[in-house]
Amino acid sequence: MKNKIKEYFEKEKQVINNLNIDEINQAVQAIKDAYEREATIYVFGNGGSAATASHFVCDFNKGICEKLDKKFHLICLSDNTPVLTAIANDISYDDVFAFQLENKLKEDDLVLAISGSGNSKNVIKAVEYAKQVGANVVGITGYSGGKLRELADYYMHVAVDDMQITEDIHMMFDHMMYWVLSKELKSDDK
Repeated sequence: MKNKIKEYFEKEKQVINNLNIDEINQAVQAIKDAYEREATIYVFGNGGSAATASHFVCDFNKGICEKLDKKFHLICLSDNTPVLTAIANDISYDDVFAFQLENKLKEDDLVLAISGSGNSKNVIKAVEYAKQVGANVVGITGYSGGKLRELADYYMHVAVDDMQITEDIHMMFDHMMYWVLSKELKSDDK
């Protein structure tokens, strides 16, 4: 299996080397700007992207904030199983994120939408709602970026047709932002 293991990591390194750092920097700056104006940042996704969204909230709300007086305010719309299943059952799975944003999302807030394909219907519906409200959207995508890349104001895009590598790098985005923003906001004394 060693050759297959090496092949996987070589492919991942190649994708990392081709990331658009300028676009990623603009997305990280949008998150920093939302923090500075004390906006709520809503994050969500399906499957592995839901796990990534949860991890973002932990790393931002506890990790980065541990040594800051002013705190990030991230909310993961994927985390509440009873709410998700009630909306999915009683309304539609396509509405599980948009419904949670209705009459809560403000123009100054920020949406972090995660979709490997960029075409998850429930993610797109929430992003379309965010655009109606006037909130900015960071699209975190893979493959071609799909509809999410077209709708988003900022991008963290992984240009590869491979869900596992896409999701690996989405988690790397989280940890990279933890590291960068900790230093930018002086929360890391190490």
